[in-house]
Amino acid sequence: MRDLSSYPMAAYFAYEPLVSQSVVSTNLIFSATRGRKATEFQETKKACLNYIQDALLQHQWQRAAEFMTNYLETLENTSAEKQMAAPEVIWRIGTEILCHHSKSSIEEFNYFAEQMKNLGVKRYLKVCLEHVFHLLCNGLIDEAYQNLSLAEGWRYGEQTTAQDKELKLIQAYKGLLDYYNWTKKRTAMLELGEYQYGNFADSVEQEMHSFFRQAAVNLKEIIKIPGVWDPFVKSYVDLLEFYEDYDEVRQVLSEYAYNSKFPPNPNAHVYYYQFLKRQGESKKTLMSVLKILHEIVPSHELMLEYNAMLQKSSKSLDARVLFLKFSCNLLTLSSSGKHLDWVTEEWNSRKDWWPAFHFSHYLAKRNWQENENLACEKALVAGILLGRDCKYFKYVSHQGCIAKKEKFQTVKKFVKKHSSAHLRASGVLDSCTHL
Repeated sequence: MRDLSSYPMAAYFAYEPLVSQSVVSTNLIFSATRGRKATEFQETKKACLNYIQDALLQHQWQRAAEFMTNYLETLENTSAEKQMAAPEVIWRIGTEILCHHSKSSIEEFNYFAEQMKNLGVKRYLKVCLEHVFHLLCNGLIDEAYQNLSLAEGWRYGEQTTAQDKELKLIQAYKGLLDYYNWTKKRTAMLELGEYQYGNFADSVEQEMHSFFRQAAVNLKEIIKIPGVWDPFVKSYVDLLEFYEDYDEVRQVLSEYAYNSKFPPNPNAHVYYYQFLKRQGESKKTLMSVLKILHEIVPSHELMLEYNAMLQKSSKSLDARVLFLKFSCNLLTLSSSGKHLDWVTEEWNSRKDWWPAFHFSHYLAKRNWQENENLACEKALVAGILLGRDCKYFKYVSHQGCIAKKEKFQTVKKFVKKHSSAHLRASGVLDSCTHL
Protein backbone atom coordinates (compact mmCIF):
# COMPACT_ATOMS: atom_id res chain seq x y z
CA MET A 1 0.00 0.00 0.00
CA ARG A 2 1.29 3.44 -0.96
CA ASP A 3 1.73 6.16 1.61
CA LEU A 4 -1.51 8.17 1.47
CA SER A 5 0.37 11.29 2.47
CA SER A 6 1.71 11.37 -1.09
CA TYR A 7 -1.77 12.33 -2.22
CA PRO A 8 -2.79 15.96 -1.67
CA MET A 9 -6.20 15.06 -0.32
CA ALA A 10 -4.61 13.47 2.76
CA ALA A 11 -3.19 16.84 3.76
CA TYR A 12 -6.50 18.64 3.46
CA PHE A 13 -8.88 16.04 4.79
CA ALA A 14 -6.94 15.21 7.96
CA TYR A 15 -8.36 17.89 10.21
CA GLU A 16 -9.22 16.99 13.78
CA PRO A 17 -12.15 14.60 13.27
CA LEU A 18 -15.64 15.05 14.61
CA VAL A 19 -15.73 11.30 15.35
CA SER A 20 -12.86 8.91 15.95
CA GLN A 21 -11.28 7.14 12.98
CA SER A 22 -11.92 3.81 14.70
CA VAL A 23 -15.66 4.53 14.59
CA VAL A 24 -15.38 5.48 10.92
CA SER A 25 -13.50 2.27 10.11
CA THR A 26 -15.94 0.15 12.13
CA ASN A 27 -18.91 1.66 10.30
CA LEU A 28 -17.30 1.01 6.93
CA ILE A 29 -16.32 -2.57 7.74
CA PHE A 30 -19.79 -3.30 9.14
CA SER A 31 -21.39 -1.96 5.97
CA ALA A 32 -18.98 -4.01 3.89
CA THR A 33 -19.65 -7.41 5.44
CA ARG A 34 -23.35 -8.00 5.12
CA GLY A 35 -23.17 -11.05 2.90
CA ARG A 36 -22.96 -9.29 -0.45
CA LYS A 37 -21.13 -10.88 -3.35
CA ALA A 38 -18.78 -7.95 -3.91
CA THR A 39 -15.29 -8.04 -2.45
CA GLU A 40 -14.69 -6.47 0.94
CA PHE A 41 -12.64 -3.72 -0.63
CA GLN A 42 -15.26 -2.86 -3.25
CA GLU A 43 -18.04 -2.98 -0.69
CA THR A 44 -16.08 -0.75 1.67
CA LYS A 45 -15.39 1.70 -1.13
CA LYS A 46 -19.07 1.80 -2.06
CA ALA A 47 -20.12 2.34 1.56
CA CYS A 48 -17.52 5.06 1.97
CA LEU A 49 -18.75 6.87 -1.13
CA ASN A 50 -22.31 6.68 0.18
CA TYR A 51 -21.20 8.24 3.48
CA ILE A 52 -19.43 11.02 1.57
CA GLN A 53 -22.48 11.72 -0.60
CA ASP A 54 -24.70 11.83 2.48
CA ALA A 55 -22.33 14.28 4.17
CA LEU A 56 -22.21 16.49 1.07
CA LEU A 57 -25.99 16.59 0.79
CA GLN A 58 -26.18 17.72 4.42
CA HIS A 59 -23.31 20.21 3.97
CA GLN A 60 -21.27 18.39 6.61
CA TRP A 61 -17.92 19.29 5.06
CA GLN A 62 -15.76 18.08 7.97
CA ARG A 63 -17.47 14.68 8.00
CA ALA A 64 -17.06 14.39 4.23
CA ALA A 65 -13.36 15.23 4.58
CA GLU A 66 -12.85 12.45 7.12
CA PHE A 67 -14.40 9.81 4.90
CA MET A 68 -12.44 11.16 1.95
CA THR A 69 -9.17 10.07 3.58
CA ASN A 70 -10.53 6.50 3.48
CA TYR A 71 -11.77 6.81 -0.08
CA LEU A 72 -8.27 7.71 -1.30
CA GLU A 73 -7.41 4.04 -1.08
CA THR A 74 -9.49 3.44 -4.20
CA LEU A 75 -6.48 4.65 -6.17
CA GLU A 76 -4.93 1.29 -5.29
CA ASN A 77 -7.61 -0.68 -7.13
CA THR A 78 -6.06 -3.12 -9.58
CA SER A 79 -8.79 -2.60 -12.18
CA ALA A 80 -7.48 -0.25 -14.87
CA GLU A 81 -10.98 1.01 -15.60
CA LYS A 82 -11.65 1.86 -11.97
CA GLN A 83 -8.22 3.42 -11.57
CA MET A 84 -9.24 5.81 -14.34
CA ALA A 85 -12.55 6.60 -12.63
CA ALA A 86 -11.20 7.09 -9.09
CA PRO A 87 -9.24 10.33 -9.74
CA GLU A 88 -12.32 11.83 -11.42
CA VAL A 89 -14.44 11.17 -8.32
CA ILE A 90 -11.71 12.42 -5.98
CA TRP A 91 -11.25 15.58 -8.03
CA ARG A 92 -14.94 16.47 -8.10
CA ILE A 93 -15.70 15.59 -4.48
CA GLY A 94 -12.45 17.08 -3.21
CA THR A 95 -13.12 20.33 -5.06
CA GLU A 96 -16.60 20.56 -3.55
CA ILE A 97 -15.26 20.01 -0.03
CA LEU A 98 -12.39 22.47 -0.39
CA CYS A 99 -14.72 25.13 -1.79
CA HIS A 100 -16.92 24.97 1.31
CA HIS A 101 -14.79 23.76 4.22
CA SER A 102 -14.32 26.50 6.80
CA LYS A 103 -10.62 25.65 7.27
CA SER A 104 -9.78 25.50 3.58
CA SER A 105 -7.58 28.19 2.03
CA ILE A 106 -6.80 29.30 -1.51
CA GLU A 107 -3.26 27.94 -1.14
CA GLU A 108 -4.60 24.49 -0.28
CA PHE A 109 -7.02 24.60 -3.19
CA ASN A 110 -4.21 25.61 -5.57
CA TYR A 111 -2.02 22.74 -4.39
CA PHE A 112 -4.87 20.26 -4.71
CA ALA A 113 -5.70 21.48 -8.23
CA GLU A 114 -2.08 21.18 -9.37
CA GLN A 115 -1.91 17.60 -8.09
CA MET A 116 -5.21 16.71 -9.75
CA LYS A 117 -3.96 18.05 -13.09
CA ASN A 118 -1.15 15.50 -13.02
CA LEU A 119 -3.31 12.54 -11.96
CA GLY A 120 -4.67 12.01 -15.47
CA VAL A 121 -3.85 13.75 -18.73
CA LYS A 122 -7.38 13.28 -20.07
CA ARG A 123 -8.82 15.66 -17.48
CA TYR A 124 -5.92 18.13 -17.36
CA LEU A 125 -7.73 20.91 -19.23
CA LYS A 126 -10.99 20.34 -17.32
CA VAL A 127 -9.19 20.70 -14.01
CA CYS A 128 -7.45 23.81 -15.33
CA LEU A 129 -10.78 25.40 -16.19
CA GLU A 130 -12.29 24.63 -12.79
CA HIS A 131 -9.15 25.92 -11.09
CA VAL A 132 -9.44 29.15 -13.06
CA PHE A 133 -13.11 29.57 -12.11
CA HIS A 134 -12.21 29.20 -8.44
CA LEU A 135 -9.46 31.80 -8.77
CA LEU A 136 -11.83 34.21 -10.51
CA CYS A 137 -14.46 33.73 -7.81
CA ASN A 138 -11.82 34.75 -5.28
CA GLY A 139 -10.83 37.84 -7.29
CA LEU A 140 -7.43 36.47 -8.33
CA ILE A 141 -7.53 37.71 -11.93
CA ASP A 142 -3.78 37.67 -12.59
CA GLU A 143 -3.36 34.15 -11.21
CA ALA A 144 -6.28 32.95 -13.32
CA TYR A 145 -4.76 34.50 -16.44
CA GLN A 146 -1.41 32.87 -15.71
CA ASN A 147 -3.08 29.46 -15.35
CA LEU A 148 -4.94 29.93 -18.63
CA SER A 149 -1.70 30.86 -20.41
CA LEU A 150 -0.01 27.70 -19.11
CA ALA A 151 -2.97 25.53 -20.07
CA GLU A 152 -3.11 27.08 -23.54
CA GLY A 153 0.39 25.80 -24.27
CA TRP A 154 -0.23 22.31 -22.85
CA ARG A 155 0.01 19.36 -25.25
CA TYR A 156 0.01 15.60 -24.75
CA GLY A 157 0.15 13.13 -27.63
CA GLU A 158 -2.29 13.49 -30.50
CA GLN A 159 -4.95 16.07 -29.79
CA THR A 160 -8.43 14.53 -29.56
CA THR A 161 -11.71 16.21 -30.49
CA ALA A 162 -12.59 16.57 -26.80
CA GLN A 163 -9.22 18.16 -26.03
CA ASP A 164 -9.65 20.53 -28.97
CA LYS A 165 -12.99 21.76 -27.58
CA GLU A 166 -11.54 22.17 -24.10
CA LEU A 167 -8.57 24.06 -25.50
CA LYS A 168 -10.94 26.38 -27.35
CA LEU A 169 -12.66 27.08 -24.02
CA ILE A 170 -9.31 27.78 -22.37
CA GLN A 171 -8.48 30.26 -25.13
CA ALA A 172 -11.95 31.80 -24.94
CA TYR A 173 -11.70 32.50 -21.21
CA LYS A 174 -8.23 33.88 -21.75
CA GLY A 175 -9.78 36.17 -24.35
CA LEU A 176 -12.42 37.18 -21.84
CA LEU A 177 -9.71 38.21 -19.36
CA ASP A 178 -7.90 40.06 -22.16
CA TYR A 179 -11.17 41.91 -22.72
CA TYR A 180 -11.36 42.68 -18.99
CA ASN A 181 -7.85 44.15 -19.11
CA TRP A 182 -8.79 46.08 -22.24
CA THR A 183 -11.76 47.67 -20.46
CA LYS A 184 -9.47 48.78 -17.62
CA LYS A 185 -7.11 50.42 -20.12
CA ARG A 186 -10.04 52.03 -21.90
CA THR A 187 -11.23 53.51 -18.61
CA ALA A 188 -7.71 54.80 -17.95
CA MET A 189 -7.62 56.42 -21.41
CA LEU A 190 -10.96 58.12 -20.88
CA GLU A 191 -9.84 59.43 -17.50
CA LEU A 192 -6.77 61.01 -19.08
CA GLY A 193 -8.97 63.30 -21.12
CA GLU A 194 -8.76 64.51 -24.68
CA TYR A 195 -5.92 66.98 -24.15
CA GLN A 196 -3.61 64.95 -21.93
CA TYR A 197 -1.01 63.48 -24.23
CA GLY A 198 2.50 62.21 -23.61
CA ASN A 199 4.48 59.04 -23.11
CA PHE A 200 2.12 57.67 -20.47
CA ALA A 201 -0.94 58.08 -22.70
CA ASP A 202 0.87 56.46 -25.62
CA SER A 203 1.88 53.54 -23.42
CA VAL A 204 -1.68 53.01 -22.18
CA GLU A 205 -3.02 53.14 -25.72
CA GLN A 206 -0.48 50.58 -26.93
CA GLU A 207 -1.37 48.23 -24.10
CA MET A 208 -5.03 48.73 -24.86
CA HIS A 209 -4.54 47.77 -28.52
CA SER A 210 -2.48 44.77 -27.50
CA PHE A 211 -5.26 43.46 -25.25
CA PHE A 212 -7.78 44.16 -28.02
CA ARG A 213 -5.91 42.03 -30.55
CA GLN A 214 -5.43 39.16 -28.11
CA ALA A 215 -9.06 39.23 -26.98
CA ALA A 216 -10.52 39.57 -30.48
CA VAL A 217 -8.66 36.54 -31.85
CA ASN A 218 -9.79 34.16 -29.10
CA LEU A 219 -13.34 35.48 -28.76
CA LYS A 220 -13.94 35.29 -32.49
CA GLU A 221 -12.89 31.64 -32.56
CA ILE A 222 -15.18 30.40 -29.80
CA ILE A 223 -18.34 32.05 -31.17
CA LYS A 224 -17.88 30.23 -34.48
CA ILE A 225 -18.69 26.97 -32.69
CA PRO A 226 -22.44 26.27 -32.31
CA GLY A 227 -23.39 26.94 -28.71
CA VAL A 228 -24.56 29.57 -26.22
CA TRP A 229 -21.70 32.06 -25.83
CA ASP A 230 -23.44 35.16 -24.46
CA PRO A 231 -20.57 36.62 -22.35
CA PHE A 232 -18.09 36.07 -25.18
CA VAL A 233 -20.38 37.56 -27.82
CA LYS A 234 -21.14 40.65 -25.72
CA SER A 235 -17.44 41.21 -25.06
CA TYR A 236 -16.49 40.79 -28.72
CA VAL A 237 -19.26 43.16 -29.83
CA ASP A 238 -18.10 45.78 -27.31
CA LEU A 239 -14.58 45.58 -28.72
CA LEU A 240 -15.75 45.90 -32.32
CA GLU A 241 -18.15 48.75 -31.62
CA PHE A 242 -15.45 50.74 -29.85
CA TYR A 243 -13.34 50.59 -33.01
CA GLU A 244 -16.45 51.20 -35.16
CA ASP A 245 -16.33 47.90 -37.03
CA TYR A 246 -20.10 47.83 -37.36
CA ASP A 247 -20.23 45.53 -40.38
CA GLU A 248 -18.44 42.81 -38.41
CA VAL A 249 -20.80 43.34 -35.46
CA ARG A 250 -23.83 42.98 -37.71
CA GLN A 251 -22.49 39.79 -39.24
CA VAL A 252 -21.55 38.25 -35.88
CA LEU A 253 -24.89 39.02 -34.21
CA SER A 254 -26.94 37.97 -37.23
CA GLU A 255 -25.09 34.66 -37.38
CA TYR A 256 -25.48 34.14 -33.63
CA ALA A 257 -29.23 34.75 -33.80
CA TYR A 258 -30.24 33.05 -37.03
CA ASN A 259 -27.75 30.25 -37.75
CA SER A 260 -29.79 27.05 -37.50
CA LYS A 261 -26.76 25.14 -36.19
CA PHE A 262 -26.87 27.20 -32.99
CA PRO A 263 -29.34 26.27 -30.22
CA PRO A 264 -32.36 28.57 -29.75
CA ASN A 265 -31.26 31.51 -27.62
CA PRO A 266 -33.52 34.50 -26.87
CA ASN A 267 -30.52 36.61 -25.82
CA ALA A 268 -29.05 36.31 -29.31
CA HIS A 269 -32.11 38.10 -30.72
CA VAL A 270 -32.00 40.66 -27.92
CA TYR A 271 -28.36 41.53 -28.66
CA TYR A 272 -29.10 41.86 -32.36
CA TYR A 273 -32.14 44.07 -31.70
CA GLN A 274 -30.22 46.31 -29.30
CA PHE A 275 -27.41 46.74 -31.83
CA LEU A 276 -29.81 47.61 -34.65
CA LYS A 277 -31.57 50.08 -32.38
CA ARG A 278 -28.25 51.75 -31.54
CA GLN A 279 -27.57 51.99 -35.26
CA GLY A 280 -30.89 53.74 -35.86
CA GLU A 281 -32.39 51.03 -38.07
CA SER A 282 -35.94 51.39 -39.36
CA LYS A 283 -38.89 50.30 -37.25
CA LYS A 284 -39.73 47.71 -39.87
CA THR A 285 -36.34 46.06 -39.35
CA LEU A 286 -36.62 46.26 -35.58
CA MET A 287 -40.11 44.78 -35.63
CA SER A 288 -38.96 41.85 -37.75
CA VAL A 289 -36.36 40.99 -35.09
CA LEU A 290 -38.85 41.35 -32.24
CA LYS A 291 -41.39 39.23 -34.08
CA ILE A 292 -39.01 36.26 -33.98
CA LEU A 293 -38.20 36.96 -30.32
CA HIS A 294 -41.93 36.98 -29.60
CA GLU A 295 -42.24 33.49 -31.08
CA ILE A 296 -39.52 32.25 -28.72
CA VAL A 297 -40.38 34.18 -25.54
CA PRO A 298 -43.83 35.82 -25.71
CA SER A 299 -43.42 37.26 -22.21
CA HIS A 300 -40.04 38.95 -22.79
CA GLU A 301 -39.85 42.53 -21.52
CA LEU A 302 -39.04 43.78 -25.04
CA MET A 303 -42.56 42.75 -26.04
CA LEU A 304 -43.70 46.02 -24.49
CA GLU A 305 -41.67 47.84 -27.15
CA TYR A 306 -42.98 45.48 -29.81
CA ASN A 307 -46.52 46.17 -28.69
CA ALA A 308 -45.93 49.94 -28.84
CA MET A 309 -44.54 49.63 -32.38
CA LEU A 310 -47.48 47.53 -33.51
CA GLN A 311 -49.95 49.99 -32.01
CA LYS A 312 -48.38 52.83 -33.99
CA SER A 313 -48.27 50.82 -37.21
CA SER A 314 -51.02 49.51 -39.45
CA LYS A 315 -50.92 46.23 -37.52
CA SER A 316 -52.66 47.41 -34.38
CA LEU A 317 -55.01 44.41 -34.55
CA ASP A 318 -51.98 42.11 -34.33
CA ALA A 319 -51.01 43.83 -31.12
CA ARG A 320 -54.43 43.27 -29.60
CA VAL A 321 -54.24 39.57 -30.33
CA LEU A 322 -50.61 39.07 -29.35
CA PHE A 323 -50.82 40.92 -26.07
CA LEU A 324 -54.13 40.07 -24.43
CA LYS A 325 -53.48 41.29 -20.91
CA PHE A 326 -56.89 41.29 -19.29
CA SER A 327 -59.80 38.91 -19.24
CA CYS A 328 -62.12 41.61 -20.56
CA ASN A 329 -60.09 41.84 -23.76
CA LEU A 330 -60.43 38.12 -24.30
CA LEU A 331 -64.14 38.12 -23.47
CA THR A 332 -64.88 41.07 -25.74
CA LEU A 333 -62.99 39.67 -28.69
CA SER A 334 -64.29 36.13 -28.34
CA SER A 335 -67.91 37.01 -27.62
CA SER A 336 -68.11 39.40 -30.55
CA GLY A 337 -67.23 36.55 -32.90
CA LYS A 338 -65.31 38.90 -35.19
CA HIS A 339 -61.85 37.77 -34.17
CA LEU A 340 -62.48 34.29 -32.83
CA ASP A 341 -60.14 32.72 -35.39
CA TRP A 342 -57.33 35.02 -34.31
CA VAL A 343 -57.92 34.28 -30.64
CA THR A 344 -58.10 30.53 -31.24
CA GLU A 345 -54.90 30.51 -33.29
CA GLU A 346 -52.90 32.46 -30.71
CA TRP A 347 -54.30 30.48 -27.79
CA ASN A 348 -53.60 27.09 -29.39
CA SER A 349 -49.89 27.85 -29.50
CA ARG A 350 -49.92 28.68 -25.78
CA LYS A 351 -52.47 26.46 -24.06
CA ASP A 352 -50.10 23.52 -23.52
CA TRP A 353 -47.57 25.50 -21.47
CA TRP A 354 -48.82 28.98 -20.61
CA PRO A 355 -51.45 28.08 -17.95
CA ALA A 356 -49.20 25.63 -16.15
CA PHE A 357 -46.40 28.17 -16.12
CA HIS A 358 -48.42 31.11 -14.77
CA PHE A 359 -51.13 29.51 -12.63
CA SER A 360 -49.49 26.87 -10.45
CA HIS A 361 -50.30 26.30 -6.77
CA TYR A 362 -46.77 27.39 -5.87
CA LEU A 363 -47.17 30.74 -7.64
CA ALA A 364 -50.56 31.24 -6.01
CA LYS A 365 -49.00 31.03 -2.54
CA ARG A 366 -46.04 33.17 -3.52
CA ASN A 367 -48.11 35.84 -5.28
CA TRP A 368 -50.55 36.06 -2.36
CA GLN A 369 -47.69 36.58 0.10
CA GLU A 370 -45.94 39.20 -2.03
CA ASN A 371 -48.80 41.11 -3.64
CA GLU A 372 -52.45 40.33 -2.90
CA ASN A 373 -53.75 42.64 -5.63
CA LEU A 374 -51.65 40.88 -8.26
CA ALA A 375 -52.81 37.50 -6.98
CA CYS A 376 -56.45 38.59 -7.24
CA GLU A 377 -56.01 39.80 -10.82
CA LYS A 378 -54.29 36.58 -11.81
CA ALA A 379 -56.91 34.49 -10.03
CA LEU A 380 -59.65 36.15 -12.07
CA VAL A 381 -57.81 35.39 -15.31
CA ALA A 382 -57.04 31.84 -14.15
CA GLY A 383 -60.68 31.24 -13.28
CA ILE A 384 -61.91 32.50 -16.65
CA LEU A 385 -59.30 30.62 -18.66
CA LEU A 386 -59.18 27.38 -16.70
CA GLY A 387 -62.37 27.21 -14.68
CA ARG A 388 -63.06 27.16 -10.95
CA ASP A 389 -61.10 23.93 -10.41
CA CYS A 390 -57.80 25.59 -11.31
CA LYS A 391 -55.44 25.30 -8.32
CA TYR A 392 -54.39 28.95 -8.56
CA PHE A 393 -57.99 30.18 -8.50
CA LYS A 394 -58.99 27.83 -5.66
CA TYR A 395 -56.08 28.87 -3.43
CA VAL A 396 -56.49 32.63 -3.93
CA SER A 397 -60.29 32.37 -3.62
CA HIS A 398 -59.93 30.57 -0.31
CA GLN A 399 -57.48 33.17 1.02
CA GLY A 400 -59.58 36.00 -0.38
CA CYS A 401 -62.81 34.75 1.16
CA ILE A 402 -61.14 34.84 4.54
CA ALA A 403 -59.96 38.43 4.02
CA LYS A 404 -62.68 39.87 1.74
CA LYS A 405 -65.56 37.42 1.64
CA GLU A 406 -68.13 39.62 -0.08
CA LYS A 407 -65.79 40.71 -2.87
CA PHE A 408 -64.69 37.17 -3.67
CA GLN A 409 -68.23 35.85 -3.72
CA THR A 410 -68.80 38.28 -6.59
CA VAL A 411 -65.62 37.10 -8.31
CA LYS A 412 -66.69 33.46 -8.02
CA LYS A 413 -70.09 34.22 -9.56
CA PHE A 414 -68.43 36.12 -12.41
CA VAL A 415 -66.04 33.25 -13.13
CA LYS A 416 -68.84 30.69 -12.97
CA LYS A 417 -70.84 32.71 -15.49
CA HIS A 418 -68.08 33.46 -17.98
CA SER A 419 -65.49 30.69 -17.94
CA SER A 420 -66.96 27.71 -19.82
CA ALA A 421 -69.65 29.49 -21.87
CA HIS A 422 -67.26 31.77 -23.71
CA LEU A 423 -64.01 29.80 -23.89
CA ARG A 424 -64.87 26.14 -24.39
CA ALA A 425 -64.92 26.69 -28.15
CA SER A 426 -61.26 27.71 -28.01
CA GLY A 427 -60.21 24.51 -26.23
CA VAL A 428 -59.12 26.45 -23.19
CA LEU A 429 -60.72 24.25 -20.56
CA ASP A 430 -59.06 21.13 -21.94
CA SER A 431 -55.69 22.48 -20.81
CA CYS A 432 -56.59 22.77 -17.13
CA THR A 433 -56.62 19.07 -16.36
CA HIS A 434 -52.88 18.89 -15.69
CA LEU A 435 -52.79 21.86 -13.33
